[in-house]
Amino acid sequence: MLTLTLKPREERRLRDGHLWAFRDELVAVPQAEPGELVRLVAHDGSSLGTGFYNPLSKIAVRLLGGEVDVADADFFYRRFTSSKVLRQRFLGQEEAYRLVFGEADMLSGLIVDVYGQTIVIQMLSAGMDRRKAEIVDALRRLYPDVSGIIEKNTAQTRVKEGLVLVDAVVWGEVPEVVLVQENGLKLELRLLTGQKTGYFLDQKFNRRVVGSLSRDRQVLDCFCNVGGFALNAAQGHASMALGVDSSESAISSAMRHAEINGLDNCQFVKANVFDLLREHIEQERVWDMVILDPPSFAKSRSAIRGALAGYSELNRSALKLLRPGGLLVSSSCTQLVSEHDLLDILYRESARIRKRLRLVHRGSQAPDHPVLLSMPETQYLKFLVFEVIGDP
Repeated sequence: MLTLTLKPREERRLRDGHLWAFRDELVAVPQAEPGELVRLVAHDGSSLGTGFYNPLSKIAVRLLGGEVDVADADFFYRRFTSSKVLRQRFLGQEEAYRLVFGEADMLSGLIVDVYGQTIVIQMLSAGMDRRKAEIVDALRRLYPDVSGIIEKNTAQTRVKEGLVLVDAVVWGEVPEVVLVQENGLKLELRLLTGQKTGYFLDQKFNRRVVGSLSRDRQVLDCFCNVGGFALNAAQGHASMALGVDSSESAISSAMRHAEINGLDNCQFVKANVFDLLREHIEQERVWDMVILDPPSFAKSRSAIRGALAGYSELNRSALKLLRPGGLLVSSSCTQLVSEHDLLDILYRESARIRKRLRLVHRGSQAPDHPVLLSMPETQYLKFLVFEVIGDP
C-alpha cells in the first residue's frame, strides 16, 4: 500500500477527526491511479489512517476513519449495515431516507438514498467511483428486495475529481414513477429525471414542523419544488397553501401530489420567487406564513457576498408580506452561510422595516443527514421559524 506523508504541523486537524488531506499539505504528490487505497502518515511517521487517494483533486486523500486494508464489498456491507441501524433508530420504518451521508458515515464522497425498493447512489470521489461494483453488490445484499439501483452522478464536484458525469440505471429496473410516503403524504417521485438524488430528504422533520403550525393559516411556500412544505401545510389544515417554483416539471409534480392526497386547499404556480414577492408587496397582499427554502446560493467562498445579498432581499420581502402574528420560516442549505449569518440577516432586515421578530423554533437537517462534529462541512442546513410581533 502506498504511503503518503504530510508536511510538518499539518496533522492536527486530521488527528482531531477531519477526513480530508489537501494536496498542498502533502510532502509529495506521487502519480497513482485515482481512487487507490493509501496510508496517510504525519511527518513523524505516525499513521493517520487509510483512505482513497486522487492526485488530480484538491482533496488528495479522503480518509475512511480508521485502518482499512481492503475496501471490498464486505467492507461496504459492514459500513452500510451500521448506517442502516442508525437510521432505523431515529426514523423507524420510513420508506424514504438517506442511508449514507458521505463523511458523516465515514464514507467520504458517497451518497446513498433509499426510496422503498429503489436505491439512488451518488459517487463524488474517484475512490468511490472506482468501487461502484462493490457498492452495488453490498447494497443488494443489505436490501434483498431492491428492484433497481440508479447512479445520479451529475454533480460538478465529479469534474474536479477527473470523473465524467453519468445518470443511468446501474442494476435492475427502475419505474418511471416511484411511490413512497413521507409524513403521511403520498409522493410520486421521478427518480430517473428528478433533481440530485430525487427528493430533498433533509427537510423531512422540518416539513412536519410546518404542518403542525399551519392550521387556519394562509401559507406561501417559496421554492416549493415538488410540493414538500406546501403539502404538509395543507395536510396540517391550512386555510390555503400556495407553492411557488420556477420549474415547470416541479410544479406539475406538486399539483399531482395535491391531487393524489385529496388536498383541495393547496395550489401551485410557476413563477420567479423574487418577482412574485415584489408583485405581492405592490399588491399589498398579506400572508399568515411565508416559507423560504431556496437552493444553495454559494458553492464557493467567492460567491458568499452575493449569497448574503440574496438572502437579505428574500427575507426582507417575505417580512413585508406578513401580518402581526404571522410566521416567517427561513431556511438555508448554503453550507458557507452559517446560522449566525442568517440570524444577522434577519435581525438587520427586520430592524430595517421596523418589524419585531421572535425566534420560536430552530431546526437542522434530519437525522439521516448526521453531522460529524470534526467536519463542519457536514453541517449545512439552517431552519428558523420567527413570529412577527404586533403592537402590545
